[in-house]
Amino acid sequence: MSCARCLKFLMLFFNGIIFLAGAGILAVGIWVKVDSGSILGFLGKIPNAPSELSQVLNVGYLLIALGALLVIIGFLGCCGAMRESKCMLLLFFVIVMLIFLAEVAGAIVLLVFRPLVDSLFVKFGIIAVQNIRTDYGKNDDVTGLWDTTMSTLKCCGFNNYTDFINSTYHRNNGYPSMCCQDGGAPCGNNTNSTAVPSVPGCFTRIKALIEDNSKVIIGVALGIAVLELGAMITSMSLFCSLKSA
Repeated sequence: MSCARCLKFLMLFFNGIIFLAGAGILAVGIWVKVDSGSILGFLGKIPNAPSELSQVLNVGYLLIALGALLVIIGFLGCCGAMRESKCMLLLFFVIVMLIFLAEVAGAIVLLVFRPLVDSLFVKFGIIAVQNIRTDYGKNDDVTGLWDTTMSTLKCCGFNNYTDFINSTYHRNNGYPSMCCQDGGAPCGNNTNSTAVPSVPGCFTRIKALIEDNSKVIIGVALGIAVLELGAMITSMSLFCSLKSA
């Protein structure tokens, strides 16, 4: 009986934290989407704030989805432990297991099917370059997303500055300012420039960022996997103790 109480306490404690964190993230996401006017007004008052800062509103959808998922998981874990509901505990176990299996499947795809992943990145690069040449400077969302990415990572285009050549934006405005850092990439409407750019493409930057922080990423992934395994073991242990009681 004391073992069951200990398991119940662990379920309530950890899932209570998950539920509160999810509720907070969900509230922020809803606030970002509902009260976008006030947020834009606040961002507009920040001195020398970049225009790309307004793209923070697009993060609202991600926050809502993540918050809702955490709320559901936390609710099932807490309520299942408190009410000693085998149905809720089982549903909690199934959801966490599905997330865990999805993560394992993703890791296997990255390791075993590395050539396939590389080919997918190549195809994604073609789509990204096409997106730049057709929508950059015309679509505010696309422009803001690329500007934020390039200014944050200090990069230019998907591959390099040549991604902008023959684009609508390039014909009218030349190259984006992010492509002209350190004077490496050509500035102005000069499609025949042979200058060697010092500003790398965003794909190169992201690749280097992942490689430089690979140990941290692996450590975080393993930590999350251990927590998920612990959650599944605890929920099933409590489920079995209730079943035998």
